Amino acid sequence: MAEENVKSNDRPTFMLYNSMTKQKEVFKTKVPNKVSMYVCGVTAYDFSHIGHARAYVAFDVLYRYLKELDYEVTYVRNFTDVDDKIIRRANERKEKDPEDPLSDPLMLSNHFCEEFLKDMDDLQCLLPTHQPRVSDHMDQIRDMIAKIIEKGYAYPLDGDVYFAADKFPNYGKLSRRKLEDNRAGERVAVDSRKRHPADFALWKAAKPGEPSWDSPWGPGRPGWHIECSAMSAHYLTFSFDIHGGGMDLIFPHHENELAQSCAACEETDIGYWLHNGFVTINEEKMSKSTGNFFTIREVTKQYHPLALRYFLLSMNYNSPVNYSLSQLDIASDAVFFVYQANSVPIAIGFGNENLNQNYQTLLDCRNAILSFDSGNSNDKPKSNTKQPSKPSEAKNLKTDFECKMADDLHTAEILKGSLQHALTAINNELNGLKKKQKQQKMLAVQALKELEEAVTKVLDILGLLSTLPYSEVLQQLKEKALIRAELTEDEVSRLIEERAAARKIKDFTKTDQLRSELTAKGISLMDLPTGGTVWRPCQPK
Repeated sequence: MAEENVKSNDRPTFMLYNSMTKQKEVFKTKVPNKVSMYVCGVTAYDFSHIGHARAYVAFDVLYRYLKELDYEVTYVRNFTDVDDKIIRRANERKEKDPEDPLSDPLMLSNHFCEEFLKDMDDLQCLLPTHQPRVSDHMDQIRDMIAKIIEKGYAYPLDGDVYFAADKFPNYGKLSRRKLEDNRAGERVAVDSRKRHPADFALWKAAKPGEPSWDSPWGPGRPGWHIECSAMSAHYLTFSFDIHGGGMDLIFPHHENELAQSCAACEETDIGYWLHNGFVTINEEKMSKSTGNFFTIREVTKQYHPLALRYFLLSMNYNSPVNYSLSQLDIASDAVFFVYQANSVPIAIGFGNENLNQNYQTLLDCRNAILSFDSGNSNDKPKSNTKQPSKPSEAKNLKTDFECKMADDLHTAEILKGSLQHALTAINNELNGLKKKQKQQKMLAVQALKELEEAVTKVLDILGLLSTLPYSEVLQQLKEKALIRAELTEDEVSRLIEERAAARKIKDFTKTDQLRSELTAKGISLMDLPTGGTVWRPCQPK
């Protein structure tokens, strides 16, 4: 029996948009306290692009949130390591260099599987429970094809095996496409031998120079769609909770998967079909086939992976997100704001405090709390002391986060709303500490502790909390900004010194010019009240 997702009385009911029913539904699991989830993985023939990043960041957030809801999650994400595209790319490499080790299709796909995992690690995506590869699951694939043939839904043909789409009455249920709309050459291979133009390959007969495996129908390899049906059934059975992927997979891939699985097992039951929106460039879908794409590596050469992840979460997972450098600049600036601080510790005592107004957010907050706690370990605020003005911000963030995540994972509203309010509240508390008396200061620091805990919890579930110290993240963000500006740290320091010299002789035209030139390159100068100038990344203007 399904179990409604109400883990505690104070949590809102979790709703997900189901592509099958075209509406948001209360999330219910097939087994109490457990979630089974299959997400279609990459076809490993090249470096992954940011459209892939969009999908796997989105489902990583879902994975993290389900675990936060105390579910035991079995998350399966496959690798397609046997495919026409892989073979074609390997042959291209072989033509250029017959000795190239990646001219072997399986070696090529293995290489790009490993590169994909590096990208996912950079983007802080948790490892799934299982990451099966097609080449390791030929037994399951052949067994499923045999069942489909036995039940009359597929037919062998000269070493190939085709699924008979017209034999399956519910074909088109997921995509809302009619069978007669599926014409040969449009997402289905042209083959005059097929009984119906919409029939698709379950098994492909071996061709010279291609990898192949033995089967009852002759040597060959699986078609694209059958692999996910076989692997999802192997790891999760034919009845599981969530099947996910990009919107471009609804047809034909997921439609064909559903038909195959139902043909093999009448008890096939997938609770929710989830699909993430496209990444677009100039409002056109990003795609390798059109050359309209950027790899994750290309982006992270110039922008911190956390900035890319933030950008991808800045729109809700099932909405399109339009890629642009200006949007990445905004995301990078937002991440810096979360972690921003200078390397000088904040001193908070009860005598001569020196709290710099430029110090902000998490590192500032951590330094303030540690400094206060170390000097006042035995002190506690009096119970009758009037509460500071912002103690409820932590609760507000927690409540808003739970409501937005429960409503189909609305990450965009969290990033742009309650999280920003909480970070502003931290800065306000820090900026006001110097003026507070001892008891009020104690209460303010307690409020900071609650805010820090709430903010870091939100960042952790969104995958935006680095395992590195805050100061290292800031330094990495600055290094990426220098790459984009095509400057070195020494060159920026020299320009700062040049500007300082101009200020001494009151050449304000030059000082303004130098500041503007650096700002145009994404380098913002900040003059400190105590003297000196520091810089931080900014949006180029």
